[in-house]
Amino acid sequence: MYHCLRLKENQDLKKEIENYSIKNNISGVILSSVGCLKKLTVRLADGKTILEKNEQFEIVSITGTLSKNGVHIHFSVSDNKGNTFGGHLKEGCIINTTVEVVLLEIKNLKFKREYDNSTGYEELVIK
Repeated sequence: MYHCLRLKENQDLKKEIENYSIKNNISGVILSSVGCLKKLTVRLADGKTILEKNEQFEIVSITGTLSKNGVHIHFSVSDNKGNTFGGHLKEGCIINTTVEVVLLEIKNLKFKREYDNSTGYEELVIK
């Protein structure tokens, strides 16, 4: 089953996707998203550094898993000079004008996030 959302200015990208997934009890993936941000908050590949920028960005790619108790999303954005970078989506990515999101719900699987001692993160459990 597909879910299509249009998010609006000043909404938080991660919060909106996560709230929608929880409210609708979705186990699935993000298929696509396009739109623009005016504030970026992303965790970099070292797993610790948080990058925050207040500029205009275009979403150029996004991927992630959705569950009733959390989401795990990575994405890439480009700035006004065409520089592209990305990482782990954090709360604080604020939409500039709009973001369109398409989600795919996988009906025959249930996704859940549980703490994993070996990684120190809430990791995906598939049933």
